Amino acid sequence: MRFFIKSIAWSGKIAAVSLFLLVVLVIYDALMRYLFQSGSIALQELEWHLFDVIILLSIAYTFSHDAHVRVDIFYERFSSKTKALVNLFGSLLFVLPFSLLIISLGIDFVALSFSQMEASADPGGLPYRFIIKSFVPLAFVLMLIQTLRVIISSAQTLRGE
Repeated sequence: MRFFIKSIAWSGKIAAVSLFLLVVLVIYDALMRYLFQSGSIALQELEWHLFDVIILLSIAYTFSHDAHVRVDIFYERFSSKTKALVNLFGSLLFVLPFSLLIISLGIDFVALSFSQMEASADPGGLPYRFIIKSFVPLAFVLMLIQTLRVIISSAQTLRGE
């Protein structure tokens, strides 16, 4: 279990580094485009790919730090047992099935892209699109792991542990 917890922590660190790289890349791309009238399709696609990595790898990390979006106006006033109940049912009824669905569909999505050696349709675009697409099921495997942690933690809180 410790390996999975560290994997989620690492996903947050990779997302943070990717964010830094994205900022540098956007600045470089903007300078090249506006000062030197030179642009690159590959760099623009790389910006989108980094943005994808940031979002996808941040999902489980954000959930692990309880920083995800919800209606906090009500939640913050709940007792710890009510919060645990909300977390348990929300995880079981929404997050768990959705994560399993995305993993299931995502694996086929990546496999098809890999079998076709899918690349960008734009001239000068990036090849091997399956690499970026593989972050979709990976992100939701991490989300599934974090969801199981939330379910276990919520059940322990409800039992008074």
